[in-house]
Amino acid sequence: MAEHTYRIHVAAQLSGVRTELIRAWERRYGVLTPRRTPSGYRVYTERDVALLKRLKQLTEQGVSISEAATMLPQLLVELEGASASPSPSLTSLGAWREEVLRAAQALDQRRVAEVLDEVLATLSPLKAFEEVLAPLQREVGERWHAGTFTVGQEHLVTQVVRARIINLLHAAPDRGSRHAVLACFPDEQHELGLLGTALRLRHSDFSVTLLGQRVPPEDVGRMASALKAHLVGLSAVMDNGLESFTSSLSRVLEGVPRGIPVWAGGPAARRYREAAERLGARVFDGEQDWSRLLE
Repeated sequence: MAEHTYRIHVAAQLSGVRTELIRAWERRYGVLTPRRTPSGYRVYTERDVALLKRLKQLTEQGVSISEAATMLPQLLVELEGASASPSPSLTSLGAWREEVLRAAQALDQRRVAEVLDEVLATLSPLKAFEEVLAPLQREVGERWHAGTFTVGQEHLVTQVVRARIINLLHAAPDRGSRHAVLACFPDEQHELGLLGTALRLRHSDFSVTLLGQRVPPEDVGRMASALKAHLVGLSAVMDNGLESFTSSLSRVLEGVPRGIPVWAGGPAARRYREAAERLGARVFDGEQDWSRLLE
């Protein structure tokens, strides 16, 4: 997976250092040399954000920024050492998921919460979501469909996962240069995929208006227009039939201004891909579509 980079205002939110201060530190003391996009925008790596956090910590302890700048080689060695620490392996990621599944089998919601809190304390927000929370929720859904998990066991895990994703969203940047409006289809009750999309978009320079479940299709279009959205995302998990799907999607599209891309994700959207694309929507299939969605 490509290294995550952030525009300057997102790096400022993540590090706690104001954008004007970042620019001043770069200009006067050369503490950072951000990359540039083809359009000329500064972008910052995870290491850059970590360095900004360390510089902020030092200045709050009374060290002048000019003095902190002389410590740059030492600080970079510290950061390299931290990043060289072994990251959780695929085995440990799988062990976390398996421990949650065992706890669900035993109806132990407290243990589910303990394991997921350990995950969030260990991993970055996006890695926690992509490597543990999302795969775990898929596995829980598959076990429910196979009849090896009851509805109660599925809900036992889902409620904890949902609460943790909500917490990650509260802490995520939300002042991006582009705006996304996200909603479920009108009768849709499953919103975890939508919450995960909101999290990833917020970490990709988007502000997100999250409407959630049971939103009238016309309201989605009206809000996208009023907010001058750059993107509309829809979640369609439940399959209520082709007629219901096309009716709901058509009503959303009628209200969305021309030129704003509308993406539909979820099992129902993939099942009715041909109808969605005929109406003018794009269907989100998985990781390979993120670069297209973010264009």
